[in-house]
Amino acid sequence: MAHIKKIAAAAILATSFMNWLPVISAAEEQSPADSMPERAHESLVRKVPSEIPRFKFNSGLNFEYPDAVRGIYVTGNSAGGEKFNSLVKLVDETELNSMVIDIKEDHGYLTYMPDKDSPFRDIGKAHIKNPRKMLKTLEEKKIYPIARVVVFKDSALAKKKPEWSFKDGNQVWKNGRGESFVNPFVKDVWDYNVSIAIEAAKMGFKEIQFDYVRFPEGFENRDASLAYSTGEYHDVKMDNVQKRVKAVTEFVAYAREKLRPYDVKVSVDIFGYTATLPEAPGIGQNFSKISEHVDVISSMIYPSHWGSYFGIAKPDMEPYRLVEQYAKLEKKKLDDLKTPPISRPWLQDFTASWLGSGNYRVYGKKEVEAQIKALNDNGIKEFLLWNASNRYTRNVDYTP
Repeated sequence: MAHIKKIAAAAILATSFMNWLPVISAAEEQSPADSMPERAHESLVRKVPSEIPRFKFNSGLNFEYPDAVRGIYVTGNSAGGEKFNSLVKLVDETELNSMVIDIKEDHGYLTYMPDKDSPFRDIGKAHIKNPRKMLKTLEEKKIYPIARVVVFKDSALAKKKPEWSFKDGNQVWKNGRGESFVNPFVKDVWDYNVSIAIEAAKMGFKEIQFDYVRFPEGFENRDASLAYSTGEYHDVKMDNVQKRVKAVTEFVAYAREKLRPYDVKVSVDIFGYTATLPEAPGIGQNFSKISEHVDVISSMIYPSHWGSYFGIAKPDMEPYRLVEQYAKLEKKKLDDLKTPPISRPWLQDFTASWLGSGNYRVYGKKEVEAQIKALNDNGIKEFLLWNASNRYTRNVDYTP
């Protein structure tokens, strides 16, 4: 029986009002909506209100936040192709209720074609032929839509704007997989990605999930050899590690503030191991600082992606134990925050055969349920499932 995807409308209304509270960011500029006067037929003797109601965008689509998000990742190709119907059927007929859909993918391209006058027309790919029609289908099925926007991993923008990237000699730097990143210190890059996120919100997505909100992996080993701008952070009295943390954190705060008028939640994907450190030195991710500026934090805690953490020699072989240990650690981190976000980790629904014989197990119903149960047993009710090909295990109990 499909899960009932309803919550009280009054709760949603209350939440939407609460979401207008401002986030203070060192990188923030006052938005035009903040300074717009409100016309009213009142006596001039009365005091001007200290808070003026802001513009609030309405996409015309109606989505309610589920009792707890239980979602799957969907590529642009899947969302715009024949696989979409089977994925909708999977969600509709199970306790799943949400989809994370690529809008700006890992190479920097949009998965749909923007309008002809859009500044992003040149990065559009017509994978999703009719985004509005797709979202109407999700509305009808009461499937909560989350737009995935890959931020600083962006080969397309790095090629177009080398000055916004990292250069190795005269060439744009590429990692071992041939991928380029753009520079989190450059605020033009912030605005570029926030503008794309706003377009997704206007389409009707109810949440923007930012991914690759970081510097390249291992950046602490090459920050002195690559050429790049530090922008407004050049004269900040911090070491390079703290400058990177500051830039990444302030981007998140800036993006959330700019998205406020569009009535969307903001979530960020983050490496699971960042919760085990004060901060990740190279990539600029500080779990606690980022968590202070989002509605949802989504740690990628796939058992296959850990080394010998938590005293577990082969984490992929012990999915329940790995997730359990992570959840306990994360709870301590979030409990220290004044306004902690929702925890919604990414879980593994794929087999990591590249780890080699004896180091991995085939993931199926038992392994997926073990991860979900470990979260539930530790008070975490939300999760997302990752399978890069969108081939998800069938007959899983998503509320074990």
